[in-house]
Amino acid sequence: MKDRNCIVCGTPLGEMPLMTLEHMPASAQDIPSEEEIENDKGVTLHLHQCETCGLVQFDCQPVAYYKDVIRSGGFTTTMVELRRSQYRHFIETFHLEGKKLIEAGCGQGEFLGVLNEFPVMACGIEQRESLVQSAREKGLAVWNQFAEEGAVLEPEDGSITGPYDGFLSFNFLEHQPSPVSMLRCLADNLTEAGVGLITVPSLEYILQYDGYYELIRDHLAYYTFDTLKFAVEEAGFEVLEEEIVNRDTLSVFVRKTAKPVASETARQGRKPEKIDVSGLIESQTLIGRELENMTRTLKSQGKRLALWGASHQGFTLAATTEIGRFAEYIIDSAPFKQGKYAPASHLPIVSPEHYKKDPVEVILIVAPGYTSEIAGAIGEKFGGDVEIMALKSNHLERI
Repeated sequence: MKDRNCIVCGTPLGEMPLMTLEHMPASAQDIPSEEEIENDKGVTLHLHQCETCGLVQFDCQPVAYYKDVIRSGGFTTTMVELRRSQYRHFIETFHLEGKKLIEAGCGQGEFLGVLNEFPVMACGIEQRESLVQSAREKGLAVWNQFAEEGAVLEPEDGSITGPYDGFLSFNFLEHQPSPVSMLRCLADNLTEAGVGLITVPSLEYILQYDGYYELIRDHLAYYTFDTLKFAVEEAGFEVLEEEIVNRDTLSVFVRKTAKPVASETARQGRKPEKIDVSGLIESQTLIGRELENMTRTLKSQGKRLALWGASHQGFTLAATTEIGRFAEYIIDSAPFKQGKYAPASHLPIVSPEHYKKDPVEVILIVAPGYTSEIAGAIGEKFGGDVEIMALKSNHLERI
């Protein structure tokens, strides 16, 4: 698309992208059913970097459901333990015991349920009504709303009122076409000393491990600590603490400032470093070649293969490499994905129990961050006969 502007600072994006990705999944969450796969096609994506603030971003429109939070990671032990650790640190650092916290984009309350283990008043907002209902059925204080600039974040029945002492936003900001507006809404609904915990996928991680398969249309923006700091300052926050969690995620503590940093002041003299994506481009070729060699070997041995992980990484790999044409199916533990088909490649997504009816000789894990947990589950559920492979950065490893 031409004449697209940076989603954070408004600077027009140049005509030349950093890289172009073809036949990519059109979405990671609108997973087509059998009736829908005929109309599901791959898309071409152009990755740009803003010359003013440095944010790396796609120049496309957001997916239709960008206000919704549809999680599968919330079901994993790895993610639940991470949230417990983050909550404990957040609450202790800012003395939030007995305080009121709101999660922006809480899905069906996977992480709010964990937050309720702590001595705080926890609530959340979610745009998709079905997810709100699921959260309420668990006894969680969740209502239907999205954090848009100017909105008062309170349920219509008045059962919960602001301002809030803190907010939480987990891997939600990268989906937003107007991230600063969302953050400003949160700032306006906080107390004067209000704080927040924000996580987003790390561009540094993607570049370090050349994981082109981490790119997906759902994620409009790819933040570094520097560009995330710029965005939160534009919205009236300051960054107090930053760290990498789960290897691939940026986590920051922020605090509302009395006087938001003026946009022009923040941009004055700013010269963002040009992002080098040559490793991503090379890795796309290398991974494609390695997967092609693997499928050729397995075919000659008469062995069948399945993938484990109906994640955006798995969808991208299936859509852009030979693996999508060779694999039998994708295994995933999230019930809402089962019975559907991977976008663009149209591999069927099945439950782990499907393996017993239709076993394969090799399973390739394509869910970075959960490899060890999934490998353990495979050994426990399927025994030692199945060969386990995993994608590690830009090469395959036998587990």
